Amino acid sequence: MTGASSGIGLAAAHELARVGARLALVARGREALDRAADECRRLGAADVLVLPTELRDDDAVATAVAAVVDAYGRLDGVANCAGVVAYGRLEELGAPLFDAVVHTNLLGSANVLRHTLPLLRAQGRGSVVLVGSMIGHIAVPTMSAYTVSKWGVRALARQALVENRDVRGVHVSYVSLPGVDTPIYRQAAYAGGPAGQPPPVVWSAEKAGGLVVDVLRRPRPVTHGGGIDGLTRAGFTLLPRVFDALVGPLFGVLASDRSVPMPAGPGNVRQSVPAGNRLRGGHGSGIGAALGALLPSRGA
Repeated sequence: MTGASSGIGLAAAHELARVGARLALVARGREALDRAADECRRLGAADVLVLPTELRDDDAVATAVAAVVDAYGRLDGVANCAGVVAYGRLEELGAPLFDAVVHTNLLGSANVLRHTLPLLRAQGRGSVVLVGSMIGHIAVPTMSAYTVSKWGVRALARQALVENRDVRGVHVSYVSLPGVDTPIYRQAAYAGGPAGQPPPVVWSAEKAGGLVVDVLRRPRPVTHGGGIDGLTRAGFTLLPRVFDALVGPLFGVLASDRSVPMPAGPGNVRQSVPAGNRLRGGHGSGIGAALGALLPSRGA
């Protein structure tokens, strides 16, 4: 389980712990991983292996995978939930931040596949889930690095699926999630501007983690979460000019919290910030933001 110290990855680890699974928890920071491991043990995990690992480091990923096999003798499933976000127009984000987002989300996913798929193929069975986003199917303002990375994750999952069809017991799945209430928005890097927030209707981290675990157990090539997301994807594909005209204003209202200005800074993109790692982000369902966009203000 990557990204296991916070948000969706932590929720998925909790879900597996409740059924007594043996877990290998992967994330960058030891402190937050140790907290997650303690929680999983209390929930009933049969065993928990803690593996502080930077997914951008291919050698480190190889070492982590080898440690899992040494400890447990096999690898049954992998859920790649790790991800980081940077907010800013393309020209506002410096190359180190832009590259780090793409490296973590996309190339980190490739590193995970590179070192887990050979094991699964040798076993003749196993499941890998790559966690994507609705933003990996559309375009939105001020999230250029994240958008590019998640489009890439979707392509990577499809490519790995095609290349591994010859081993019937090996499954590569892709899960596209809607906005989820996790700490990622406040931990993001910013070029400056309002804080990001998940657009409505917002899923809880537990619901998102539960879907990831369900796909891990019952693999299928592509799974989309969120009914509204289907309409958004359709609008992007079928009515591109209308979508492009509306996405900027709607994003500014529904996916931005203008009451919280964020100074320019790297957030957790290039290194872990343990204090910000937790299960939920405190954003709620997003219904208030949606109603605020549709209803005139009382002061008008």
